[in-house]
Amino acid sequence: MASYYAHKFHGRPTASGEIFDMNGISAAHRVLPLGTIIRVTHLGNGLSLQCKVNDRGPFVKNRVLDLSLGAAKKLKMVESGTAKIKIEIIKAVE
Repeated sequence: MASYYAHKFHGRPTASGEIFDMNGISAAHRVLPLGTIIRVTHLGNGLSLQCKVNDRGPFVKNRVLDLSLGAAKKLKMVESGTAKIKIEIIKAVE
């Protein structure tokens, strides 16, 4: 399950040191190495995108990924707030 985050964190540093851009395409994951490129597929509508893990989270039970608002818009999950997803690692970082 994925959710998204936006305004409260916009312009603040992420765990990787990058500045969070809520309109950009990025993700927060608890354990994947920062910089990992993943493909996220919304299982409800089949839409997918590639993004970089640049932050830690989510900090809500039963969620495995937090997406930026920009990514959530591309996956058409803003209205629902959450979505069942599939994560594939495209480029691992060691």
